[in-house]
Amino acid sequence: MIRDVHINDRPRERLMRQGAQSLSNQELIAILLRTGTKQESVLSLANRVLTYFEQIHELKHATLEEIVSIKGIGEAKAVQLLAAIELGRRLAQMQVNNRFTIRSPHDAASFLMPEMSSLNQEHFVVLFLNTKNQIIHKQTIFIGSLNSSIVHPREIFREAVKRSAASIICAHNHPSGVPTPSPEDIDVTKRLQEAGYIIGIDLIDHIIIGDHQFISLKEKGYM
Repeated sequence: MIRDVHINDRPRERLMRQGAQSLSNQELIAILLRTGTKQESVLSLANRVLTYFEQIHELKHATLEEIVSIKGIGEAKAVQLLAAIELGRRLAQMQVNNRFTIRSPHDAASFLMPEMSSLNQEHFVVLFLNTKNQIIHKQTIFIGSLNSSIVHPREIFREAVKRSAASIICAHNHPSGVPTPSPEDIDVTKRLQEAGYIIGIDLIDHIIIGDHQFISLKEKGYM
């Protein structure tokens, strides 16, 4: 049980003494859960939460039903976890939404990856930039498998004109985790690039997001 652990080694006391960054994922979850059960310590319970979701980033999409299905966790503990997860998501988004400037494909990927790298479906997202390459708007254009019949240049460039964007960056994720471009990815990119050339709004890049990795179609020579 947690009370059997020396007081200086308990997660809450360690956090106050050494800071939150010194704690493991298990210890942070244990603090959120607060208590274990009669049969199990809170640290053991926290470890089973991590085991259930396999990878820490999968907690981002956890549902109330999934969390309460873990033995020893009721609705109150599940709600505490979900609230902390949502707060972390909002803080992460606030940090990158403050007129983020795109100077390289890596910048675009860094902006998008926290949200897109663990999505279970393909999302096609467009970043709208001003003349200083600062992000003025981000919009999910569609959700689903990428194909040229769904990605209409008119939908994207209508929004670009509305936002007075100087250029755009397109991105989508591969739920498989492998960001290798498909022939369809390349075809869509070329169609958007041609449309942008005619309208006068450049397509700077098309980023494919995988499992914490990415590919720039511009860097790969596809545009």
